[in-house]
Amino acid sequence: MQACYMGQRGYTVDLFESREDIREAEHVAGRSINLALSVRGRSALRHIGLEEEVVKSGIPMHARLIHDVDGKKSTQPYGKKGEAILSVDRRKLNELLLSAAEKVDSVTLHFYHKLTHLDLDNGTLFFTDKNDKKVEAHADLIFGCDGAYSCVRRQLMRKTLVDYSQEYIPHGYMELCVPPKTGTNGEHNMELNYLHIWPRNRFMMIALPNLDGSFTLTLFMPFDEFEGIKKQGEEGVMAFFKKYYPDAIEKIGVQNLKDTFNSSTSLPLVSVKCSPYHYQDKAVIMGDAAHAMVPFYGQGMNCGFEDCLVFNEIMDQHNGDFAKVLPHFSTFRSPDAQAMCDLAMYNYVEMRALVNSRWFLFRKKVDRLLNWLLPSKYIPLYSMVTFSRIRYHVVINKWKKQDKVVNNGLILLGFSALGMLVWLVSRGQQIKYTRLTEMLTQRIHDFF
Repeated sequence: MQACYMGQRGYTVDLFESREDIREAEHVAGRSINLALSVRGRSALRHIGLEEEVVKSGIPMHARLIHDVDGKKSTQPYGKKGEAILSVDRRKLNELLLSAAEKVDSVTLHFYHKLTHLDLDNGTLFFTDKNDKKVEAHADLIFGCDGAYSCVRRQLMRKTLVDYSQEYIPHGYMELCVPPKTGTNGEHNMELNYLHIWPRNRFMMIALPNLDGSFTLTLFMPFDEFEGIKKQGEEGVMAFFKKYYPDAIEKIGVQNLKDTFNSSTSLPLVSVKCSPYHYQDKAVIMGDAAHAMVPFYGQGMNCGFEDCLVFNEIMDQHNGDFAKVLPHFSTFRSPDAQAMCDLAMYNYVEMRALVNSRWFLFRKKVDRLLNWLLPSKYIPLYSMVTFSRIRYHVVINKWKKQDKVVNNGLILLGFSALGMLVWLVSRGQQIKYTRLTEMLTQRIHDFF
């Protein structure tokens, strides 16, 4: 995406990719987990004229569909009526972006070029191609958009003082699949316009719909749980799913389920924070290279796309002066990206556990009511993150203030209701006592 932005501004851009051209590949290695596109990502795509095309190939998801162990289902809307996130195929989106970049005259794509090291001061990059031949390139400005294990970031950390943290969570993930309904021409086998969640406190499974009628399922679970199940073999796999996900077995297929566990390994999830993102006016990192996050808020792609839009907006402010643009981008974007990393961690707890809580469900209803009454003053956390471009760190501050006010209000309301109940009970007893006294006085009077 950044190549599109810079190319459309008139810069000569060389885009180097370590892997093959996925548009020509039959199978693409790596994750297939669908992407959840929302307002921030759509805003970035709109600026380069791709929003409409991406939206056409996406499937709207208006709510979470929660699957209980006993098979009961309940929905939790994401936002107001008409608001939805889009399930987008990862490969198709990447192919679309590559084709869009290639259409820009000043952009050249280079595949099978693996970055080995770089000289930041001189803007020299060193690659090896698919024949292990050494390739050298030069640039006035280097953009490192090379993922959570970024080579550009490692080189940047050697040249300047970078605060850096990396955290692996104790949970891994494994991808599964629900095929289309048997005997149909790509008919979905589950409710379509939802993000399906099977929350089980310590672990969970989610499913996002695909255009071909299938669902991509992802099981998130502690590594020790994965290892324990695999040690028990196929019997252990089936026993686990019969206990926790009985309604999913038929959808996935027994043999498909066994084959996936036999042939797959659980993969890690990492969160990366760092600051600053730049070195002088020579290099800058963006996307996962700057702020990799766990996938539980569906904001990894959206945050990375928004990086490109923010950088472009800052370019406008400084008339393309990289000496001003790069430090401004670092100081402006870093607190937002780090805040989103924290929110992504929080949302895993919400998705696998809190969605089962009566208090959580009650608070969601209170949030929707307050948002309906005060639409410009009170915005639920999820709506601020997903359906707005409010800066992420501002979202957290606003959410904490709102949460404090609402919790205090509910406590006050609770005490008020309790006080009223006590008063009514005591008032009722007083009335009964007065009537009893009157009755006894009348009886004594009648006796004499």
